[in-house]
Amino acid sequence: MSGIVVLALCLVAQAEQTSRFLFEFGNQFNRETMVLANAKVKDGAHGGLSIAAGHQAQWPGITLKAFSGSWDLSTYRKLEFTVWNPQPRPITVHCRVDNPGADGKKKCVTGQATIPAQSNGRLEVALNATPWRLSEKRELIGMRGWPGQPIELDAAKVSQLVIFLNQPAQDTEFEIGAITASGSVTVLDAQTIFPFVDEFGQFIHAEWPGKIHDTNDFPRRITEEKTDLQNHPAPAGWNRFGGWDRGPRLGASGFFRVAKHENKWWLVDPEGNLFWSHGIDCVGSPDATPINNREHYFKRLPGVGDPFSRFFGTGHWAPHGYYRDHLPYRTYDFSQANLLLKYGPDWSRINAQITHERLRSWGMNTIANWSSQQVYRQRKTPYTVCLGSSGKLLEGSEGYWGKFYDVFDPSFRSGIQRRMAAEKNESAGDAWCLGYFVDNELAWGDEYSLAEATLASPAEQMAKQAFCADLKTKYQSIEKLNARWATSYATWADFLAGRHKPDRTKAGPDLKAFYTRAAEQYFRVIREELKAVAPNQLYLGCRFAWVNDLAVCAAAKFCDVISFNRYEFSVEKLALPAGIDLPMIIGEFHFGALDRGMFHTGLRATASQEDRASKYTSYVQGALKNPRIVGTHWFQYQDQALTGRGDGENYQIGFLDIGDNPYPETIQASRAIGAQLYPLRIDY
Repeated sequence: MSGIVVLALCLVAQAEQTSRFLFEFGNQFNRETMVLANAKVKDGAHGGLSIAAGHQAQWPGITLKAFSGSWDLSTYRKLEFTVWNPQPRPITVHCRVDNPGADGKKKCVTGQATIPAQSNGRLEVALNATPWRLSEKRELIGMRGWPGQPIELDAAKVSQLVIFLNQPAQDTEFEIGAITASGSVTVLDAQTIFPFVDEFGQFIHAEWPGKIHDTNDFPRRITEEKTDLQNHPAPAGWNRFGGWDRGPRLGASGFFRVAKHENKWWLVDPEGNLFWSHGIDCVGSPDATPINNREHYFKRLPGVGDPFSRFFGTGHWAPHGYYRDHLPYRTYDFSQANLLLKYGPDWSRINAQITHERLRSWGMNTIANWSSQQVYRQRKTPYTVCLGSSGKLLEGSEGYWGKFYDVFDPSFRSGIQRRMAAEKNESAGDAWCLGYFVDNELAWGDEYSLAEATLASPAEQMAKQAFCADLKTKYQSIEKLNARWATSYATWADFLAGRHKPDRTKAGPDLKAFYTRAAEQYFRVIREELKAVAPNQLYLGCRFAWVNDLAVCAAAKFCDVISFNRYEFSVEKLALPAGIDLPMIIGEFHFGALDRGMFHTGLRATASQEDRASKYTSYVQGALKNPRIVGTHWFQYQDQALTGRGDGENYQIGFLDIGDNPYPETIQASRAIGAQLYPLRIDY
């Protein structure tokens, strides 16, 4: 059955591509219907409503109630309005859309927009999770986003809008324009939606620019991209490493290093040129999707003996989501299957070759974390290497990606030694290797957490024995410890056997001291073993996501560069704790949109591919303005699978889609920022 017929069967109803005005501000607007919270209003300079928000309330702003009690906005994709910011500083404005009984967490959804100084922008709030709804409730498993996914808001019963600032430090005035509900939502028949993934891994029940319809599309796209790459060579003034050949020379060391030049931190390439790392993660990495218990989602999977059956595999990783309780699971990799369809039997080599051509054409100079060795070992583009710790875990700890390591156990050091041994004669000593990220988004918690996790661990845990030894040295007797902590341990053995957490107000200084010792032990051991094998490569840190100042201060003692994964709209103001002057690098960030057949935007949503490209430009520009940031690495090279990876992530976050087609809007933005990368950095 053709995709067109299936689409016709699945399509129950589609809202018109129209907008509905909810509020227009002017002479006809009745201000008495508003509820003000530490705010005043007046006519705005742009024909909208000017809001002067104070800073005494936690959430100063206004509430706009539905005229007839409620609106039915179920056929609209989003609510949106323009915000003008006359302030000499950026501001972040929030809009909450409520059902009756909303409390800020339940029965509501909230959107936000950061508006640059003396500028304007759009604030949008999603009214439906995706542009598609199902005719009846049905959960689709193994995905973070899916058609018909429920959200906290019932868009058919919207009672009010709350527009506010979040704990502003000073009085702030801004203006909002007319508020509309817009964008259509397609309703799909839940009984006939399956299969909804075609043979290329794409959503069957939608159309968009760039979608693959048959294998004849591949040769044409190869030709088109070849012409595009020829018409857009690498930025002028770059040397072979992507450093600034026309800029200041700081002395060649034969390897990448860091240096401060005119009050700004920089990387310096092996030839002594200034280098700012404009890169991308997961280059050439596979992206298989689980298929167990949902084989009916897919229109066609290879049979036994089919050449494409090579792309089946087995998954063992699922820290979250449906497949966490269904290990192991069978997988299929549509992305690699499409490369075989596109480039033929020699697809792997051809893909690795074109990857380097793409990156230079896109104004990029770094193959970043999680990337394929087959690609970066060609030594045509500078690269970073991803290392992971191993060894005994700290049993009392917990975190989003798992437990922390017992950094006092000998297995921690030996694990780093083994991992670095594998880099001898590979990345270690390679001029193209910028450096090493070790670990990713560890559970650093707050400034007490590692010490409390140690106390919650068993007596044989080496970290707990180290903590006990520290306390013995400080207090001498268990009685003195009890007096300070308000505890009742009978002996030091009783302390080791205990698993409870003490009162932070009593034990706080000791908990913080051990936290610092553990954090420093973590970074010290890694640095010692990394530099023993690769003394000329940079130690790029652990890619902080959730972190406190004690952990950052510990990293500052041992890392060459401190890395952060920052899924925000700007890192222009990202700073280190007072007294630390070191370079920083952004290990991950991204933006996504749902206008090209995908189900989830990723961690930062945008309205469209054009908006995504604009947000990309703004983010990198902000990083270039930050004197400590020496690079940004986008996550990731290609969209995740439509039906998700092992933990369910199915984000539209690639520079390429599942069919190896570049997103032209984002590519254009990357090229534009890459072409001006070094002049912008100098001028800012």
